[in-house]
Amino acid sequence: MVLYIVVALVAYAIGSVNFSIIISKKMAGFDVREKGSGNAGSTNVLRSVGKKAAAITLICDILKGIISIIIAIFIGNIFKAEDIALLVQIAAIMVVLGHTFPIFFGFKGGKGVATSLGILLIINWQIGLICLIFALLLMALTRMVSLGSCAAAVLYPVLTLFIKENYIVPKGGNYFIFSVILAIIVLFNHRENIKRLLNGTENKISFKK
Repeated sequence: MVLYIVVALVAYAIGSVNFSIIISKKMAGFDVREKGSGNAGSTNVLRSVGKKAAAITLICDILKGIISIIIAIFIGNIFKAEDIALLVQIAAIMVVLGHTFPIFFGFKGGKGVATSLGILLIINWQIGLICLIFALLLMALTRMVSLGSCAAAVLYPVLTLFIKENYIVPKGGNYFIFSVILAIIVLFNHRENIKRLLNGTENKISFKK
């Protein structure tokens, strides 16, 4: 039990390092949460700071998810955890929660999409790649990042029902339940976007800027 708590706390701490806030302050001199949508994520960094800052933020947020999973597996192997897959799933959920509610930045963070992408790609590259391509296609067609993100979140649990191979830790845990929890977190973080999508007032992004 102690091992699972330690992994959860480490993952939460990693998630709490919000690069959009750090990078916007470093490159533009302001907290990205004070601009645009007020969200501490790469999309708002793109709108408020620019492409370079957004790209760096996106890569760093993806790496947060990947690094958290690698650490969970490493600790699980070192201490011979009974269920490393469960350890991985706990780390994944906690790093996203850390990104959303960062202890280092007043518990006001981002929506966890990029970090979730990193998680999906390392836990099961096949599922992660399908979700990524699906999200990018929707974003390109609609110019709405939130639509692609939410649709990919919904697709993830569906894919876990059919794809049983290519998991980094194939045995243990319950990947379907985990995928549902992760999808719920992402959708909850997009609740305002979902309202605007239903009302037809969601903001679109220009990829030409």
